[in-house]
Amino acid sequence: MPMSIDDFESGDLPQGPSVPEQVVTYLYSHSDQAFTRSEIAAAIDETPNAVGTTLSRLKNRSLVRHKGEYWAITDDLQRVAEAYDLHTLTTRLNDEDGGINPEEWDAAAPDRPHPSEEDNE
Repeated sequence: MPMSIDDFESGDLPQGPSVPEQVVTYLYSHSDQAFTRSEIAAAIDETPNAVGTTLSRLKNRSLVRHKGEYWAITDDLQRVAEAYDLHTLTTRLNDEDGGINPEEWDAAAPDRPHPSEEDNE
């Protein structure tokens, strides 16, 4: 849904569940079924591309299953519960202290390579 340029410029963006939250909630609520990307997108009123990207990321985190063109919530519901608990905790902490300032983090964090960039010698 479009928004006015004044709202866009002011930074007063709509609040609500993110696409990943909506996808996980939808699939969890229908854990006895599998859906296509388009069916999920229509059900949560998001674009198929946004849902497709989200599904791929959730699959990489083992929160959804994928066969052919169908997607379903993982059968490891403990994993979903743990992801929800982590999300809830980080949201609460961000609300309490404003979250992590990327510039302050970069200035304070040790200068170490990403594990994928380290030599395994």
